[in-house]
Amino acid sequence: MNFLDGHLYPENQQPLIITAAPYAPGWIPSDFPEDIPITMEEQIQKAVDCYEAGATVLHLHVREANGKGSKRLSMFNELIAGVRKAVPEMVIQVGGSISFAPEDDGAAAKWLSDDTRHMLAELTPKPDQVTVTVNTTQMNVTEHAGIDDFKGVSRGFPHLYSTYKDMIVPSNPSWAEEHIRRLSKAGIQSAFQCYNINSFETIERMIRRGVYKGPLVMNWVAISGGMDQANIYNLANFLRAAPDGSVITVESSVLNVLPINMIGMALGLHVRCGIEDVLWKQDRSGKASSVEQIKQLVRIAGEFGRPIATGQQAREILQLDVFYETADETLAKNGFAPNRKGGNQGFLRKPD
Repeated sequence: MNFLDGHLYPENQQPLIITAAPYAPGWIPSDFPEDIPITMEEQIQKAVDCYEAGATVLHLHVREANGKGSKRLSMFNELIAGVRKAVPEMVIQVGGSISFAPEDDGAAAKWLSDDTRHMLAELTPKPDQVTVTVNTTQMNVTEHAGIDDFKGVSRGFPHLYSTYKDMIVPSNPSWAEEHIRRLSKAGIQSAFQCYNINSFETIERMIRRGVYKGPLVMNWVAISGGMDQANIYNLANFLRAAPDGSVITVESSVLNVLPINMIGMALGLHVRCGIEDVLWKQDRSGKASSVEQIKQLVRIAGEFGRPIATGQQAREILQLDVFYETADETLAKNGFAPNRKGGNQGFLRKPD
């Protein structure tokens, strides 16, 4: 991305899109019973609460009545329909990592089969986005956390700690390409989860080959353990590579969430919060609900002078339901250099 004079001025930045991740599939209800919704009614109300607090994108997972993460697409359909009715302007983003949480004590944290994950393209009503991971990678969500981050909660239990330490995100090339094609055919936007620069580079190559033909919407995921460390150098490297037309949300975990969000907010990027990412207040004086985290970001955004995006503004920024005809059009619309022609080295921003 190119940062011109005045890029830190709020009048030169987009309204802030806040993504809420309140369903927390990696935690168990007893970790935060006051804030982890279990019944379908509670899960729908949580979306309403997050929207009213200022979040316009809902990162959606589903729980069964027994509190365990649901693997049934019928449950996803029910929650999506309920949220659509309750808060029609909210952008619904289904987490493509559905049901990685272990089913039983000591069970492995496994992702669903490739065929089952592809069925996210068949959800009815369809979500606005599905998160798409690119390139198989380690997802050790314990690596940059400290003892206090998991003290007194399930992830601190030895058997679960080991489970999450060894978790892997499967996203081999043939699966990712097929998944993107199915989502695009269904009119669902691929919200790319970029764990580091190689995730982005693979996405760019897929765009140049015509696999993905749509607006480039990405999360920079700084949770370490196979993904980027939460530091300004990694973010700057990622932003230098990202084209000017892309939409970038910053995402981190544990006590890195707030400072990373503040950096992203200052730079004109977008932010994500919620108990899926962090349970604790910044001073560890207690737990912070998803709504409390959203309200905190709204207050800080006010100090920065950035208005909070409405649901309609978020939809326009994300360019939902927009798809392009060709690879060349996709490159141009997103601000990439065109594909190389002849002796052109590919560094020109505009075609000859």
